[in-house]
Amino acid sequence: MVDVRGVHKSYGPTQVLRGVDLRVRAGEVTVVLGPSGSGKSTLLRSINHLEKVNRGWISIDGELIGYRRSGGKLYELKEKDILRQRTHIGFVFQNFNLFPHLTVIENIIEAPVSVLRRPRREAVRAAERLLARVGLADKADAHPRQLSGGQQQRVAIARALALEPKVLLFDEPTSALDPELVGEVLDVIKDLARTGTTMIIVTHEIGFAREVADTVVFMDGGVVLEQGPPDAVLDQPRHERTRAFLSKVL
Repeated sequence: MVDVRGVHKSYGPTQVLRGVDLRVRAGEVTVVLGPSGSGKSTLLRSINHLEKVNRGWISIDGELIGYRRSGGKLYELKEKDILRQRTHIGFVFQNFNLFPHLTVIENIIEAPVSVLRRPRREAVRAAERLLARVGLADKADAHPRQLSGGQQQRVAIARALALEPKVLLFDEPTSALDPELVGEVLDVIKDLARTGTTMIIVTHEIGFAREVADTVVFMDGGVVLEQGPPDAVLDQPRHERTRAFLSKVL
């Protein structure tokens, strides 16, 4: 489903990604771990072309993301084509990114109506089903400021699901939450994992990674140092840097 090949990304002289390879099969959950500054968030943002890569390429379900290939070269797509591709890639940010002036239901139907041109009534019915799925059926008419952080993040997940994406990307979805609210968000993600949603999750929640991941990836210094099943990477890491990181967070 997701194929990342030899991806490099620099900001001026600073190399953030240095030849990253990653493959995620349909229905699998991949959890990306690593210290701050290791390139995890940049990798996620590159997958949906919020960041342009300097070298390498990324495809989802066999389609190049952000580029077309012609004569052995890659050419960046027009913005409207990139926006179309992004409708297949749900992104849940650290800080929710809900529209503060819109109600919960309006936040969820915004993209299906304006981007996918779905009838408003149909989009509202779908949004109501999603709100029930994340345990917020009674909050449809609330505004984001009236919700806790955990509730806002669950709305953000429902909004991402509203486009019926092929893959969901989570960038540290619990890092902005008070500790007592973390569980309610992780429970929603666990439910998605059980239903076969393809997901790539950047998180520091090691216990959660052990529970939901098919594959755990450890990044440091812009490279993938180690990847494999959770019990292998978390319990018997091969790389010294992985062992040092886990000793501090477990």
